[in-house]
Amino acid sequence: MSKAEVSEATGTSTAGRSRIEVRGVVQGVGFRPYVYALAGRLGLSGHVTNTGEGVVAEVEGTWEAVAAFRERIGAEAPPLAVVESVTHQPLPPQGTSGFRIVASRSGGARRTLVAPDTATCEACLREMTDPRDRRYRHPFLTCTDCGPRFTIVTGLPYDRANTTMARFAMCERCAREYDDPADRRFHAQPVSCHDCGPRARLLVPAAPDPGWTELPGDPVTEARRLLAGGAVVAVKGLGGYHLACDAGNEEAVRLLRRRKARGDKPFAVLARAVADIEHLAVVGPAERALLTGSRRPIVLLRRRAQAAVGGPALAAAVAPGSPDLGVMLPYTPLHHLLLGGLPGDPPGPRLLVLTSGNLGGEPIVTGEEEALERLAHLADAFLTHDRPIQVPCDDSVVRVCAGQELPVRRSRGYAPLPLTLPVPVRPSLAVGGDLKNTFCLGKGRLAWLSAHIGDMDDLATLRAFERAEQQLEGITGVTPKLLVADRHPGYRSARWAERNAGGRPLHRVQHHHAHIASVLAEHGLDGSRPVLGVAFDGTGYGDDGAVWGGEFLLADYDGFSRFAHLRYAPLSGGDAAVRRPYRTALARLWAAELPWDADLPCVAACPDAERRVLERQLERGIGCVPASSMGRLFDAVSSLVGVCHRAGYEAQAAIELEAAAAACGEVGAYAFPLRPGGADGALLADPGPLLAAVVDELRAGVAREVIAARFHAAVAALVRRTCAAAREQYGVDTVALSGGVFANRLLSEACVSGLRADGFTVLRHRLVPPGDGGLALGQLMVAARETADETARRAGSPPPAGSAAH
Repeated sequence: MSKAEVSEATGTSTAGRSRIEVRGVVQGVGFRPYVYALAGRLGLSGHVTNTGEGVVAEVEGTWEAVAAFRERIGAEAPPLAVVESVTHQPLPPQGTSGFRIVASRSGGARRTLVAPDTATCEACLREMTDPRDRRYRHPFLTCTDCGPRFTIVTGLPYDRANTTMARFAMCERCAREYDDPADRRFHAQPVSCHDCGPRARLLVPAAPDPGWTELPGDPVTEARRLLAGGAVVAVKGLGGYHLACDAGNEEAVRLLRRRKARGDKPFAVLARAVADIEHLAVVGPAERALLTGSRRPIVLLRRRAQAAVGGPALAAAVAPGSPDLGVMLPYTPLHHLLLGGLPGDPPGPRLLVLTSGNLGGEPIVTGEEEALERLAHLADAFLTHDRPIQVPCDDSVVRVCAGQELPVRRSRGYAPLPLTLPVPVRPSLAVGGDLKNTFCLGKGRLAWLSAHIGDMDDLATLRAFERAEQQLEGITGVTPKLLVADRHPGYRSARWAERNAGGRPLHRVQHHHAHIASVLAEHGLDGSRPVLGVAFDGTGYGDDGAVWGGEFLLADYDGFSRFAHLRYAPLSGGDAAVRRPYRTALARLWAAELPWDADLPCVAACPDAERRVLERQLERGIGCVPASSMGRLFDAVSSLVGVCHRAGYEAQAAIELEAAAAACGEVGAYAFPLRPGGADGALLADPGPLLAAVVDELRAGVAREVIAARFHAAVAALVRRTCAAAREQYGVDTVALSGGVFANRLLSEACVSGLRADGFTVLRHRLVPPGDGGLALGQLMVAARETADETARRAGSPPPAGSAAH
C-alpha cells in the first residue's frame, strides 16, 4: 500500500492527492467552474478538465479536504448536471499550489453525455429586461445554467471550438466573464453579447424583385408588428424554424392552416405566462411545473368547456375538435422578446401559434438557405439569425395523466439524455418504426433515444434519420454491432437497417412485444417475471400476417404469448381506411352482421359508388386484411356516431371522439363480451354487441357525447375484466399499458384507476412515448440484452452457475 493510501485509510491529516473522474451530463452545465469553486472552498490545489468521457479533476490537500471533495462533487452538482458515476484513484502528492481549469483533452473514447437545450434562466431574463444591462434585449443571452447545448454541439469535449458558436470570437468583456471563476458565465461556451454574438435579421419579400431583403430597424420589434398585422412569420429557434402567427386572429390562423395543408390538426400556442391561458384550459400543479420548468415542452392541457371572461382571445381554428390545447411558454430570449412586454414594445399578440417549420411529414427546416427555399410559400417574412443549428430538434409534447407526466413526443429539452437500463445490452442500434420515428443507441446499461425524426415516408426524412444517427453515434461513442428493426416487411426503417447492416446481424422484433418491453425497461424491470401487457394502437404487423393493435400479451423480454385480442374485422384499403373512418365503421358493422342502414351517419358519409365497391370487397375478401386494431375500433365508433368521417391527421377520429366523451360525466358502459375462440386458445373481445347497442341508442336519440363516454367506459371495463382473467389463470399481478391509444387521457386514467382498485401493479409510460416514438427502446431490450455469460466475460469473472444464453 502506498503512503497516500495508508494516510487515507488511517484518516491522518498528511497531504494527499486524488484523481476523480465524473461521468454523466457534466459538460456544458457549468461543472468545471463548480469544481473550481468547490476546490477553492476546501483549500485544495490541482486542476480540472473535460475529456471525451466526462470531467476529470486532480485535487491535493489534507486527506480530510480531499475526502470532502469526493463526497460533495456529485451531491452538490450544478442544477443542469446529471451525475452518473464518481470514481477516484489515490495519487502521490506533488506539492502543487493553486487550482486551475486546463484545456480539454479530445483523445480517447467518447462516453460523456451532452446536455439538452434548456430554457432561459431567471438571471438571464433579468439582464435582458434591464435597460442598464449591456445585454438588454439581446436575443441570444445565455449562461452556464441555460441556453443551447445539444443543438449546437459539433464534437466532444464540449468546448466552444466544438460548437456552432466557434465562428463568433468573444469580445473583450465577454472573454473577461468567460475567464472569471467568480462570474456566472465562467466557461459558458455559448456566451455572447450584442457586440460579438449572433445577429438576428428580419427578411421580407424584395418586391418587385424576386428574393428577400433585410428590413431595417430592430428585427424582433418589426416581426412583432407584422404578426400583429396578421402575417405569418418563420422564426428560427433552437432546433429549427417555426411558423408563427397571431393565435387570436382567426383569419391569420386559417391562412397558416391552408398554406401548410394542415387540415384540422391542432396547432400549439406560445404564451407569455401561465396567466394568459388559465381562462382557456385547466392548469393543475403538475401542468404548471412542466410549463414553467427548464425543459419547456408543449403541454397538452384539458380545455375548459367555455372560456372564462378575461385573458387574450383564441381563434377557433387553433385546435378545432380537440379536447386539449397544446401550450408552451417561451424558452429562448428571442421568444420572450417576440411576445413583448418591455417598455417601448408595440402592441402585439399575447398568444402566438408556433408550429414546426415544415410541410406535413417532412423534417423540420434548420438552415436559412433551405428555409428560404422550402418555406417561402408558407411565410410572409423570416426572423432568422446566423448561429447555425447542428442538430434538428422539434419541440417535445407531454401531458399529465393520472397525476404523472406522460411523454407524447420526446425531443427538445429531453434528448439526448440517456435512459438507464435494468440489464446491460450489446452495442446496438434499434431503428424504431415508420410513424413518429425515433431510433435508439444502446451500450452497457445506457440507451440514447434520438430526438423526434418524423414519419419515414419521404427521402428528406430518411436523410434526416441518417444524419441524426451519425451524429448520435459521434457524441455517445457507440458503434453498433447489432441492428434491430420491426417485423413489418414494408417498413422503411427496417429496409434502411437492411441496407446499412454491413454484415452486422439484424434482429426483427414484433411491434407490440416492443411496446410492452419499452414499459418494462423504463420501470427498471429485468424481465425475470412476465407481465400482462395491454398494447392498444392503430396498426402493427402481427405474427399471423394480420394487423394487430388490440392485444393482451403475457410477455417478458424473451418472448410473449397472446392471451386475448380484439376480434378481427377486415381492414379494406389500408391507408384509405385510416383516412376515411367511415370505411372502418362499415367493415366493423359488416363483421358484426349489422345492416348498413341509410340512417346511420357512417353509411350516409360513404358515397354510393364507394359503398358498393366496399361491399363487394368485403364479401369476396379482396384487398382486405384482418385487423384486431383498437385504434381502428375508435375510428369506427367515431364515424358511426357522426363525430368524424374523414381524418386529415393521425388519430383525428379518436381524438375528436375523446373530446365528445370528455364533455359528458358518468354514464355507464356498454357490454363488451370476452369469449373463447381465438387461435392458440386466446380469448376474443367481441365488439359486436357494443356496436349493436350504439346503433340502438343512435336511433333512440341519445346524444353522441353520451355514446362516446359509454364506449370509453366499455373499453376500460374490458381491460379490467381481461386482466382479472389473466390473473386468475396465470397469477400475473402486474399490467403494462402501451401503444398510441393510451395517449388518450380519458381511457388511460380510467384503466389505471380501475386496475389499481383491483389490486394490480400498473406500469405506464413516464419517460418515453406510449406510441411508436418509444418503440425503439423496446426493440433494443428484446434483441440486444447480454446474457449472464456475456456480462461475466466482459467483467472478467466466471459466469454464474446455471447461466445460459437467451
